[in-house]
Amino acid sequence: MLSYWIGHGLAIAIGLSLGLLGGGGSVLALPVLVYVMGIETKVAIPMTLVIVGSVSLLAVIPQWRRGYVNLRLALIFGSATMIGAYLGARLAALPWITDTVQLLLFAVAMMVAAILMIRRQQRPPELTPPQSSLESQLYAPPVCKYCWLWLPTEGIGVGILTGLVGVGGGFAIVPALVLLGKIPMRQAIGTSLLIITANSVAAVWGYLGTVNLDPRLTLTLTLAAASGSLIGSYLSHRISTKRLQQGFGYFLIGIAAFVILKTLLAPPQRSKSSSLPPRHYLTASLPARQSRA
Repeated sequence: MLSYWIGHGLAIAIGLSLGLLGGGGSVLALPVLVYVMGIETKVAIPMTLVIVGSVSLLAVIPQWRRGYVNLRLALIFGSATMIGAYLGARLAALPWITDTVQLLLFAVAMMVAAILMIRRQQRPPELTPPQSSLESQLYAPPVCKYCWLWLPTEGIGVGILTGLVGVGGGFAIVPALVLLGKIPMRQAIGTSLLIITANSVAAVWGYLGTVNLDPRLTLTLTLAAASGSLIGSYLSHRISTKRLQQGFGYFLIGIAAFVILKTLLAPPQRSKSSSLPPRHYLTASLPARQSRA
């Protein structure tokens, strides 16, 4: 039972990172579900998508009101990512996509996200002209006139990653919108939240019929993450997140290294319930965990 409450406490921290830093929720959610709450990877990934998608939808509302959502790019990029997310979810059902493969892919994606986050924060803004915009300080300028044409291609790749391992893809969506879509940073962040929500919906749709989630547990974790998101949004206007984001990047590297070592040294063993119908996936793993608490 202790792991149940620890998991919900960490869900609040997941929402806090989304509200405070604009990302990082999905890369924290999966390790919490797998290693803290003892949920199978095949079940934890769609649960992560439900939680992060719901919190992103909540977070996009104030961004919409402030005019920071670009519907045209959300439609171009989001439609491609939704196709990719659905395909990724269907790929996850293939027999050769084991828990070990998914966890290793997830850890690599987490490592890439952390490195990109640290590099953006370490880039000195004083080296850029005073009149330069925020996005030009964080990213290199576009190199082609019609870069936006690459958005659907990258969108499919990001979507497949979302459906396959459960990461929201914000670390790749925001740079793509800034560089290829040529929109300001604030607008890219708001638009990415809408795209992440759409990705999650498409990926969960792709998982229908392969896993069955515990609706009560999913709801309570989502509510905990949503409360953390509200707190993070409130604090984001009052504290500087630059150093916090850099430190969070190093923290993600540590978590990614842990997932890789844990997966390689002690590969996850699929329980006997994995050969049963979908409705037994979660109910066979969670009570056993709670009975030992």
